[in-house]
Amino acid sequence: MNTLGYHYVVEASGCDPKVLEDAKELKRIMLEAAKIGEMEVRSTYFYKFSPRGVSGMLIVSESHISIHTWPEKGYAAVDVYTCDTDSKPEKALEYILKQIGADYAHITEIERGIEDEDGTYTHAILSWDEEPREEAKIK
Repeated sequence: MNTLGYHYVVEASGCDPKVLEDAKELKRIMLEAAKIGEMEVRSTYFYKFSPRGVSGMLIVSESHISIHTWPEKGYAAVDVYTCDTDSKPEKALEYILKQIGADYAHITEIERGIEDEDGTYTHAILSWDEEPREEAKIK
């Protein structure tokens, strides 16, 4: 089965509020994640909301990486989408979750652009839970 891309949609909980409200730090984290994930950054945009919260986007040659934060809830919504089979979106995501201090992450992987025999496209979905801080302690 041929696919055109992998899209990771993540609900990250128990994150460090100080990191989640720091647009400069989030940009640094996301740029490093792109590097770790072997993705080429084309453009970035980060916006700090008042009083709290940040939305940030990296446009990469392979697609995008985005984050939207709610520091007061310790919550971040993270997306990593790639249409390049050589990039490592899982590595990028793992780095982001560790850097924002996520205690828990619900991850949905969407295999996108699966071509059916009739020339139409569909997707497949797989979801799982992780506890990034606990996994870091084990390693």
